[in-house]
Formats: sequence, structure tokens, C-alpha cells
Amino acid sequence: MHWKVTNSKILVTGGAGLIGSNLCEELLKQNNDVVCLDNFITGKRENVDAFLSHLKFTLIEGDIRDLETCKKACEERTIVLHQAALGSVPRSIENPFTTHEINTTGFLNMIMSAKEADVKRFVYAASSSTYGDSSNLPKVEDVIGKPLSPYAITKYVNELYASVCADIYGMETVGLRYFNVFGRRQDPNGMYAAVIPKFIERFLDYESPVVNGGGDFSRDFTYIDNVIQANQRAATTTNSQAINTVYNVAYGAKTTIKELAESLRSGLAKHDPRIGDVEIKFGPIRIGDIPHSLASIDKAKSLLGYSPEYDVIEGLKLSIDWYWSNFRG
Repeated sequence: MHWKVTNSKILVTGGAGLIGSNLCEELLKQNNDVVCLDNFITGKRENVDAFLSHLKFTLIEGDIRDLETCKKACEERTIVLHQAALGSVPRSIENPFTTHEINTTGFLNMIMSAKEADVKRFVYAASSSTYGDSSNLPKVEDVIGKPLSPYAITKYVNELYASVCADIYGMETVGLRYFNVFGRRQDPNGMYAAVIPKFIERFLDYESPVVNGGGDFSRDFTYIDNVIQANQRAATTTNSQAINTVYNVAYGAKTTIKELAESLRSGLAKHDPRIGDVEIKFGPIRIGDIPHSLASIDKAKSLLGYSPEYDVIEGLKLSIDWYWSNFRG
């Protein structure tokens, strides 16, 4: 397919994380020379172990808060896919300083290093958290609200820096506002684990996940392979109108957290019927959480040709199969 990245020199920051490791894997399959930069704060070594023997894969263990590391990583790269960040709204509320250092200062280090290295295209992970307290549904790229967390602020600042770098330095940037990405290799462990792997882990232990609030909050859950497609389209587009802007990356459908928990329970019960008897419990609403999130993907469809192939049901099925084979198989 013409939108796939082939025979290119690419840097993937955060390359040992959920999105980054899946990008590395796909890009190596497509005969690219891939450099992975990760500090392993949230990324996992096992996510990239299989690539270490690949002749076109290079791992740099380093931190985007260090400018010299960023400069080294960008050397001879033509495309940067910047996925490195410290995620989690609750973590940013508890520790805004580290979130700022990694997500804002680290971003500036990366984009300026890319400029210095004459990188052709800088694609970066933006976030649906940028929409903040905007009640508009579906979310459209040019209507945002007030950020509701330090994490959301850092991700919006990234967009501002990218816009300024495009205007002042003539860089080609594309921001991808991810909506609740899930899939293989997503870490189920830790206090700040994303909802889907956390729920799966609880069900596998025959314990109830805790659904915040009454379960009626909703999200636009987005399977990892849709995100891989969006990154490649952003990296390869030749449409001048498609660069130096931001896009929603989602499927374009909403699922309540209660529906999500029920779907995971029923899907896992096909592997182990006892899981079907696990009760779903409800807890308090999390501070900083937005009630509903649903993306319009019209802009990405129109300008990038983005066409997500996996809806939430198919994505959950594939994810459940992966977790079952890796944690119970």
C-alpha cells in the first residue's frame, strides 16, 4: 500500500511501549531501518527483546529529558514517530513536575533535535485529553476546552510547540490525538495501568474490576492497528494540506465503561466459564476524568485517507486472545 512506510530511516521514541513497540515491529516488517529510544520507565524490555537481533533495529536506552540523547537518536533519521510520554491523568495530578519534564521539556528536546538533524517529518502523539471540559460531541479538532489535568496541559503545549516550529522553522509536523488506545503488549500492572488490561487482569484472577462512577462514562476505544495505520499515513502523506495540523485517531464510536467490562467478562468467559460469574463492582468517579469522549474522524479520513479497520468488538477479541495466550496460555 502506498501509505505504508518502507525503506526509510525512522526513530520511534517510547519504542518499548504499547504503541511504540507495535510500530517498531510493523516498520521492521516493511524493511525500514528503525532506531528505538526508550528509558524503560513505562516501556517494557520484553516488548523489544524480539527485535534486538534484527540487523535493522537499534535500541538506545536513554531519556528524552536529555538533549544530547535526543540529538544522537535523531542522527540520519528521515522520520520521527514521537510516542514517548509519561501518561496517566492521575499520575500527573500526583506528580505534575515529572509529567511536565518528560512531556513538555522532553518534547521540546525532541522536536528541536529533529530540526537540527533535518528530519523530514515529525509525527507526534497528541491526546484526546486536550479537549478538556468541552462538552461538544463528537470531538472535532478545532473545538477544545479548558484542560482538566497537568497531563492534558502538557499534551496541548506539544501541539503549540509543533505549530510554532512549523511556522518558524518550516518543519513538517503531524499531531495525532489518540483516543483510548488498547491492544497487545499493553501493560496490565501498576497503579496507573490503562482500563482494559487492568480489567482483564482482574477477571483472570476471578476478581471484580472497579468501574469508576456508575459505569455510564463512555470512551472511544481505539485498537492498536488503527493507530499504526494513522502513524504511517501521517508519515507518508504528500498532501500539503495534511501536514502541520492535528488529527483525532479513533474509531468513531462510544462504549460505556460498564459495556466494556461486560464485553471483557463475556469474551474471557469463552476461555474460562468461571470468569462469567465474576461480579462487576462500581467505585467513585476519578478526579480529572471527563464524562464522555467520542471522536469525529472525518478530518483524518479526508486529509490522510485514514480508514480504521478494527472496531472495539474486534479489537477486544484480539486483545483477549493475546492476553490469554500470554498470561494463561
